[in-house]
Amino acid sequence: MIEVLVSLLVIVVGVLGMVGLQSKAIPYTQDSAQRNTAIMLADDLVELIRSNPNCATLGSCQKLPGASFPGAPAACIPTPTSFNDQVGCWAVQAGNALPGASTLLTSGFYVCNSTTPGDVTTTSCGAGSEIEIQLSWTVKTAGDCMDPLNSSTTCTYKIRTRL
Repeated sequence: MIEVLVSLLVIVVGVLGMVGLQSKAIPYTQDSAQRNTAIMLADDLVELIRSNPNCATLGSCQKLPGASFPGAPAACIPTPTSFNDQVGCWAVQAGNALPGASTLLTSGFYVCNSTTPGDVTTTSCGAGSEIEIQLSWTVKTAGDCMDPLNSSTTCTYKIRTRL
């Protein structure tokens, strides 16, 4: 009888451990999927910028924090020929793909050239040959971003690259 109780106790402890792991796995999986979406969207935007010859100096391709993206045309299929229309379609896609991003397109997204990471203010972009892109989305609970430096409900993804 004691052997049965001990084995039952061992099984219960094991099952509770698996339940605890499962409760942690769900937010990690959600964060991973959202970061993967942000990575793909940032890559799409970088390729849009690279395909536009007027963006060589990046002057016409910057979007400051607090500024709006160009408006999307009535239809994004087929792909518009105008760069601003393409970026407008991209912004609509980003707003739909990431949770809460549609409300953060103005304040949480930017496209700036910079020489050092974070060389961006609400009124100006830095100077330099590298481009920095930030995308943002919201999560339900503070700390769900899986970023130890971020304790808010707004997650960010930044990428820096040369054109």
